[in-house]
Amino acid sequence: MNWETVIFVRVYLTEADKTLEPLLKRLHDEEKVRGVTVFRAVSGFGGSGRLHTASLVDLSLDLPVTVEFFDTPEKTERILDHVKDLVGAGHIVRWQAEMND
Repeated sequence: MNWETVIFVRVYLTEADKTLEPLLKRLHDEEKVRGVTVFRAVSGFGGSGRLHTASLVDLSLDLPVTVEFFDTPEKTERILDHVKDLVGAGHIVRWQAEMND
């Protein structure tokens, strides 16, 4: 099996954040990344310490959301350069990974 080096990126947002739709549109329509997945969390908190959570009684519309994508190192660098103004500081994590070719 052959392996290709890719950069895996995770972006942390909340549902109420107006960044999600423009980010997904950019990744899909303009950047055409290899793969994107959006996860909606049940609970979480960030730097503010404010807990975002859902219960059966109250369906929150401000739950944590993570957007994950991957592509070649060169393409990922270009994408991150384009979205750095869209996503606040401290909300993007990246690491090198290997993808089967």
